[in-house]
Amino acid sequence: MDILALDLGTSSVRGLVLDADAEPRPGALARRKVRLATGDDGAGTLDGARYLACLVECLDELAAGGHLREVGLVATSAQWHSVLPLAADGTPSGPVLTWLDTRPTPPVGVAGPADPDDYHRRTGTWWHRCYWPVRLPWLRERAGDVSPRFVGLAEYVFGALLDDAPMSVSLASGTGLLDLRRLDWDAEACALAGVRPERLPSLAPAGWHGRLNPEHARRWPQLAEARWAAPVGDGAASNVGSGCVDGSRAAVTVGTSAAVRVIQAVPAGAELPPLPDQLWRYRVDHDHVVTGAAYSSGGNLFAWANRELRLPEGDELEAALRRAGDARTLRVNPRFGGDRPPGTAPAGSGELGGLSFGTTAVELLAGLMGGLCRLVADDLALLEAGVADPMEVVLGGGALTASPWWRAAFAEALVPRTVRWQRNPEIGATGAALVALGRVAGAARIGGVGGVGRPDAGDPGAAPTR
Repeated sequence: MDILALDLGTSSVRGLVLDADAEPRPGALARRKVRLATGDDGAGTLDGARYLACLVECLDELAAGGHLREVGLVATSAQWHSVLPLAADGTPSGPVLTWLDTRPTPPVGVAGPADPDDYHRRTGTWWHRCYWPVRLPWLRERAGDVSPRFVGLAEYVFGALLDDAPMSVSLASGTGLLDLRRLDWDAEACALAGVRPERLPSLAPAGWHGRLNPEHARRWPQLAEARWAAPVGDGAASNVGSGCVDGSRAAVTVGTSAAVRVIQAVPAGAELPPLPDQLWRYRVDHDHVVTGAAYSSGGNLFAWANRELRLPEGDELEAALRRAGDARTLRVNPRFGGDRPPGTAPAGSGELGGLSFGTTAVELLAGLMGGLCRLVADDLALLEAGVADPMEVVLGGGALTASPWWRAAFAEALVPRTVRWQRNPEIGATGAALVALGRVAGAARIGGVGGVGRPDAGDPGAAPTR
């Protein structure tokens, strides 16, 4: 049996076919870029209908290439925190708010949770603009008298393609509305959101699988009998795809954004481990939680610098970065896109100081990337205080795949920990497949993990260690 792995990202939609061991089939990859609309007011939105069309194009391409013939299971890694309003006919009545959107504000006169600490413990989140208890009232206010239904991006996509589209506990945990222990909607969070639980998507039970609806089964007959597993939040999937599935190993992932996370086995109903004040916690599935910190800057920071600073490319840039070091003399705040929770800095909070006429564009880039490395190091120390000290760290994600210097800079910032690198650029899709197969624990033995060199020496190209 082959596995079709979908990655519903912020900058692209991807579909790739894996074999039964979650190894990619050669050439079986389709990708479409999507346009993230941003603005100086903190907007960060996607066009839901166009996003769905991009996914359909990917599936058409894979079908035309004959790659879907043996697919029996579909697994999905999907972005956390997204929300879009639906009209009565199920079509979007507004754009998709992504994690990057910093505009939502709490309703005037609402005080928030009665006990913020207990709220954080139950839901793993805060009363914050990133989560639905703040986002839904803000969206309703902008909609006027209309009372739309709200879903996440994955539920919208699955609702169009499948016979049923409940929300996975993984994606539900990213809304800030889920009680992580009971695995049901939290009454106080729903009250803050101004939504009755019955107006929210139903929650997928453990072992849930869906199938294509008749229209799309005719379009892709190769997938007519395939089982669609409940989607996994992209951060959780990336941890699994990096082999970081217990408290001994943390994943540092840099794609469009960046995050540091650790997974622990905590079945539904079991007591949750202590949660540091500055860290969030979500669900991987019914049996595991993931705890960590995230940042609005990552590969998007590199892309901005590359576009605006007219940097050299490829090997020439890597060589220049090695000569520049990490530009520690610069004063850097890499929060160009604002804070992820629990921080509240708005978009446009990035800063660069300590510049001189001798400062080069490459040094600016090195300073920004090094600044993010140090943010991660600080939050990793918080994670270790609650789990283990010190952890092994595995780097992963497309942005780190593209830059040996950045991998090495992370390794230097995270000393004295052992730091490795997962070479597979599709860690999210691979991780989602392993979750769908019920192989989370086995991912600790995943291959493709190698060594990391020094910032001034490049990448050693070490062989995989496991």
